[in-house]
Amino acid sequence: MKNSSRRDFLKKAALAGASMAVIPSLASAMTSCGASGKEDGQASSGLAEGVAAAGELIVPKNNGLRITGTFLDEISHDIPHQNWGVKEWDQDFKNMKAIGIDTVILIRSGYRKFITYPSKYLLKKGCYMPSVDLVEMYLTLAEKYGMKFYFGLYDSGRYWDTGDLSWEIEDNKYVIDEVWQQYGTRHKSFGGWYISGEISRATKGAIKAFHAMGKQCKDVSGGLPTFISPWIDGKKAVMASSGSLTRKDAVSVEQHEKEWNEIFDGIHDVVDACAFQDGHIDYDELDAFFTVNKKLADRYGMQCWTNAESFDRDMPIRFLPIKFDKLRMKLEAAKRAGYDKAITFEFSHFMSPQSAYLQAGHLYDRYKEYFDIK
Repeated sequence: MKNSSRRDFLKKAALAGASMAVIPSLASAMTSCGASGKEDGQASSGLAEGVAAAGELIVPKNNGLRITGTFLDEISHDIPHQNWGVKEWDQDFKNMKAIGIDTVILIRSGYRKFITYPSKYLLKKGCYMPSVDLVEMYLTLAEKYGMKFYFGLYDSGRYWDTGDLSWEIEDNKYVIDEVWQQYGTRHKSFGGWYISGEISRATKGAIKAFHAMGKQCKDVSGGLPTFISPWIDGKKAVMASSGSLTRKDAVSVEQHEKEWNEIFDGIHDVVDACAFQDGHIDYDELDAFFTVNKKLADRYGMQCWTNAESFDRDMPIRFLPIKFDKLRMKLEAAKRAGYDKAITFEFSHFMSPQSAYLQAGHLYDRYKEYFDIK
């Protein structure tokens, strides 16, 4: 009888202990589900605030030059098309406007046989008929959102084949006149011209070509502004098809200044601004090259813009949206140098919330945070 009573006692004690152990677990579960009321809500709120604080910027905000212009890369060398229609482009212009973009630039009106508008001249030369008149669409959207549209000239591809930029003068004689008569006289958003030939050094025929095309653009349009966007022949100036990310024979700051002094001297009367591409030099070289660029532009009465590339040249995959810190450092350097305007290549692929690249929308968000854009 005694043994039986002892076993019953031990069994009841074990059950009681188990019950005591379960109660705190249930209480904890109820707390995590919000059943404990105000105290837990305060704890959760505190944790959320702590996480948010941990993600705050630790560099000064709004310390760079804001991007106020973008290229429209619809006729591309090496960027995939997103195949947008007017609905997607309308939304993209709205997204651009939201961060302060007031200028859109057609990167080129055509490249070899692909063109952006039904050019009678270029169609007779064997170019393909586009399915949509993109120039008309962009000008209309620019008017809707209060932006200026710069028309990018035609690129026959012969310069890339020969190294002689003067090949591009002949076709553009007709394109410039045709476009001004067809669009410029009708659209108040037609705000200027982009002379689309890209060079980096004292290239054969460059001064002659820039001057001839720039003068014609100004003459037909009553003096509307023109600009160019060359690249700096730095360590990252490698062909997109190359397997390398850098090269050893980069231009020095001194040689860059010498060559561009000569070019600016020959074109400054018909070219109003120069937007050097900023992605071909390293981040610790930005100040040296930017200082020279601004000095040269000031010397010749030209505006000094930066073409802040929003794609990443440092990765083996070409091309993806840039890491935010890299873009930030470039825009901060442009502000330190006293640049007049920042444009980007290129919003729709690399910064847009609706880009085919998911990372582009995140770059858009980080950019807005940095510049306190709500």
